[in-house]
Amino acid sequence: MPELAEPRRGRPGYDQAAVLDVAVAAFNEYGYDATSVAVLADRLGISKSAIYHHFASKEALLEMALDRALTSLEGVLAEADAAPGEQAAALSAADRLDRVLRGAVHVLVEDLPSVTLLLRVRGNTDVERRALARRRTFDREVTALLTEAREEGSLRSDIDARVVERLLFGMINSIVEWYRPGGPEDADRLADDVIAVALDGLRTSAPRVSPPPAP
Repeated sequence: MPELAEPRRGRPGYDQAAVLDVAVAAFNEYGYDATSVAVLADRLGISKSAIYHHFASKEALLEMALDRALTSLEGVLAEADAAPGEQAAALSAADRLDRVLRGAVHVLVEDLPSVTLLLRVRGNTDVERRALARRRTFDREVTALLTEAREEGSLRSDIDARVVERLLFGMINSIVEWYRPGGPEDADRLADDVIAVALDGLRTSAPRVSPPPAP
């Protein structure tokens, strides 16, 4: 798994993390395939060799950016299971699911460019296919958590867990299309809204709303 090395200063003063941030922004703007190393060099105002001082190839940039987003999402699952300051076994599956969804919203908001890039990969390269495989593993673990919450009686049992997982993350992932940092809602408020709209409607204690009678 690639990791950010200790910051190394290139001749113009860019370190590895700064080069990566600029590359991710360019990949999102132009598309990965259409963004050459020459485009990145021009945007950074440095030579291509200065970029290669930090990264062996454009693909290495993509791999590190995708790993950053995926590692953060995977960490959300690990933290929900660890339940800092509490006994993990004492938490219901629904409570852990709540933590996972809130954590996913925070990851999206705090690393919006990298998550946006992750959501746009289509499996055209080995790097992308490995990233998609990790994302599918994440999805399966969330689906398993949904199934556990349904079996413990915390969530409604009349909706397939796989469908629920896709609907929940369809909502969360759509945030990349409209969310702008510095807006009226921070990550905590946004996570509250997602839980209120999506998860609360799945809880068994939530009232079922009947459609109005036909006129």
